[in-house]
Order: sequence, then structure tokens, then C-alpha cells
Amino acid sequence: MNTKTKGGALFLVSLGLLWSSACQAPAKASGASAPVLSPAYSSGPSRSAALESSSLEQALDSISESGIMADLTFLASDELAGRDSPSQGLRVAARYLRARSLRMGLEPGAKDGWFHNYPLEHLKLDRKATHLVLKHADKQATLDFGEDYFFSSRGLRKFESEVPLVYAGGGTESELEGLDLSGKLALVEPDAETPTWKIPNTLSFKAASGVVIMPNSAGEMPMEPYRERWVQSMEKGRIGWPSADSPPRRPLFSRLYMRAAGAEKLRSLGFLEGELEVGAELDAIATERRSVMTGGPESLENVCAFWPGTDLAQEVILMSAHYDHVGVDSDGEIYNGADDNGSGTATLLAVAEALTKRGPLRRSVLFVWVSAEEKGLLGSRAWSENPYVPDVNGKAARVVANINIDMVGRNASDELLITPTEEHSKYNGLTRLAQSVRAAEGFKPLGNADAYYNRSDQANFEKNLDVPVCFLFSDVHEDYHKPEDTIDKIDGDKIRRVSRLVLRMLDGLQADELML
Repeated sequence: MNTKTKGGALFLVSLGLLWSSACQAPAKASGASAPVLSPAYSSGPSRSAALESSSLEQALDSISESGIMADLTFLASDELAGRDSPSQGLRVAARYLRARSLRMGLEPGAKDGWFHNYPLEHLKLDRKATHLVLKHADKQATLDFGEDYFFSSRGLRKFESEVPLVYAGGGTESELEGLDLSGKLALVEPDAETPTWKIPNTLSFKAASGVVIMPNSAGEMPMEPYRERWVQSMEKGRIGWPSADSPPRRPLFSRLYMRAAGAEKLRSLGFLEGELEVGAELDAIATERRSVMTGGPESLENVCAFWPGTDLAQEVILMSAHYDHVGVDSDGEIYNGADDNGSGTATLLAVAEALTKRGPLRRSVLFVWVSAEEKGLLGSRAWSENPYVPDVNGKAARVVANINIDMVGRNASDELLITPTEEHSKYNGLTRLAQSVRAAEGFKPLGNADAYYNRSDQANFEKNLDVPVCFLFSDVHEDYHKPEDTIDKIDGDKIRRVSRLVLRMLDGLQADELML
């Protein structure tokens, strides 16, 4: 990077820090109710209740809406241009997080300082060689990518498959209950009331290899508002895991969104005629091919900050949030990503700052702001496949749990979701702990986010570190991955209360032995 570019980045960071400082205000009073102490998930004694109460309440009271909104206003500003991975705006955001961590008194948390650098590869879709072929009896239809059907830019991967089609009705949980769809491509004809984004999550739990989503009962094409941006992004090229030819860590769940022209070609084959039962074999084969060309390497950064503990400092609680978003579209419109995931990024800053008011915990805390989540959880994959945790007092430390935060600044002020729940195979004590302290911050019993277990960074931390994880989330909304996800729609007080809830969770993870 040339000197001019470096200077611009530093100038923007300086402005952001000045704005953050100017907007800091005393935290809202927490009320006159008695302090709520986080439960100790332990088989042994914990610290003095009086000491716990005073230090925790002091830290809780230090978390202010104005401070959170100051950070978020900078992170979601037009000057950062949507924090795409990679981009200059993302680099500025990373240096802002480093500067804030330095000011708080945190320690560098990466091997060579504050940044964990990792390589990715530039990938570009070969549109002409990407297609979907459907066969039924002696008939065949070839569907053209982008015109007849499309998939998300997260699906940019070299991929070939040949699987049978099965009818999955409207794709609702009640319809699919009891069905085994393993190894099959599910075809869904959704009602107008069924949110398109929920359908793939439901079907992935049924072990389907993928889903074809037809236009809904009102004739609306699924995910159509995102089509142009996704297609242009893949044709222009984007980053991916090196290399596209390397074996994937997990099978691709193919999400195919059918446009009107593609639906007409599909119906012309005749296998959707008459009344069909959910689960019926359609006597049709779908052959999908995605062709990807590879280019030069790209280097990205995860930002890592460390807060050492005391007598149990070698046990580390990993706090994570992705700080990237999706950048700028071909028309120059900025996707600011205030909620996704400026809200989670600011939450981690608020929790870190509160810990500096409270003082060291028994266990250490490692804050990792990951990049390239929007490209397929790549930043958390890179870190968790080669994790680095600073030594403490000359002794090796290890991660024992992860709390991941994404999109917590919108929707109902008293509603928050979590995964894994009791219905999930990975249900653990982190969820129980969160449920036990949520009422103190004005939240209803935490809702079910199990459909998102594999869609944010906690999935990589659980898989690669083999530790209990939990994911706090306020659900998607009408501005998800749209330019309208802006700072003016953020509920700053909700983020404040989520930050306090997380701090209560950290406090509840300090007993002699964790029972997670």
C-alpha cells in the first residue's frame, strides 16, 4: 500500500476515535433493583458474593448506549464503504478496532501483534460453463445460470452433482416432519407467506443435498432482489478458500433459486403435473455444474485482542463477531451493514471496555473480530484451523468456550435468539447460562436460532476447537443484505442490554470448574 493510502486509513481511524470519545456519556442507570448475580457453572466454590456483586455492577453500569452508538456510527459510515472482504474500508475498520483495543488497555492477541493474517484466493465464475440440466423420461431441459436460475455468491465453488429430485411441498417444517431426504434435491413450491430464506435451513436438517425453490404461489421469484448483485459479484470475481480445487471441508448444500423462465422450462418436462404428495419421487434427475476459475492470492486480517485472567488464566473464553459486510454494488450503492454485523462488532467493544472497568476475571478472554464471514465463514475457518492463544505467565493457554454475536441491533427490543437449544445435539451449558441471566436485561426466554447453527462463525470454532459454543442473534429483517441496513434503524439500547447479558455470562463462567 502506498503512503497516501496508509495516511488516508490512519486519518479515518483518528476521526473515528475522536468521534467515539466525543460521544461517550455516562451509562444509563441500571435501576434500583437488587443486583442479579450470574450463576456459577461449577463443582467448587466461587468468589465472595459481595465482591462479585460490586465489581460486576460497576462493569455493567459502564456500558452505555451512547458509547456503543459512537463506535457503530463510525463502523457503519459511508467512508468504510460496506467493509467488504477485502477492501480498504475493511482495513480501516481493522485499524479502528486495534486502536480502540489499545486505548482500553487490552493486549495484542495474535502471534505477531493485533492481526492474524491469512491467505485467500481470487475466484471467478465461468458463467458459460455453469448450468443445471434436468432430465425426465426422454425429455431434457438445460437451464442457464443467471437467466433461468441462480445461487448465492456464497456458493461460488467448483461443484458437480447428479441427484434425483423429490417433491417437498411448501418446504415447511410440518410438511417435512419424518421425511428422509438424504442424497436428494428437494423441489419446493412455497406459499407467499413462507420466508424464502427459511426453506434451505429446514431442508438441510433433513439431510437433503440441496433445494430448488420455485416462484411462490403469488408468482414472486425467490431471492430475486439479490440476484443481480450475486451474479455480478461472481462474474467480477471474489475471494474464496485456496484453492477452489481443494477438497471442501463440508459438502455443499446447493440452494438453487428458480426464475420464471427456468420454472417454465422445468414444468415443460411434465413431472410436476397432477396432485403430488410431499416426499414423492419425481422420476427426474438434476445435473448441476459450477465452473470456477482461480486467480491470484489475497491477504486478509482477523483482529485479536487479549484480556489476561488470574488464577485460571490458561483457560480462555473466546468472544467473536465478524466485522466485515458486503461492500458496494455495481451501481456504487453502499451496503453499510449497521446491524450485520456492526452491531456485533460494537457489542464486543462494549464488553471489552466493561471488563477493563471490572478488572481481570479468573479466566482469560480473547476477543477475535473475524473477516470474510460474508464470503463463507472464511476468517473463522482460517483462525480455528491454526489457532493462536497467547501464553499466560509462560504457560500455554487454550480456548474452553466460544460466544459468538451477530446482528443484535434490530427487531423486537425484548427478543433475542440463541443456538444451540435443547432441540440441538450440541446443546450445552452456555445456552443454559444465557437463559438464566436474560431476564435481568429485559429479554423474554431466548428464542430458537438452531437453523443458523452452521451459518455463522461459531460453527467453525465448535468443529475445529471441539469446545462448547453459543450464538446470540436477533434474526434477519427486511433490510438484511440491503443498502437500507443503516445506523438510523439500530436499537442502541438493545445492543447495550445484549452487551450486559454477555458480561453476565462471562461473570458466570469464572468458578473453579466449568460444567458446560
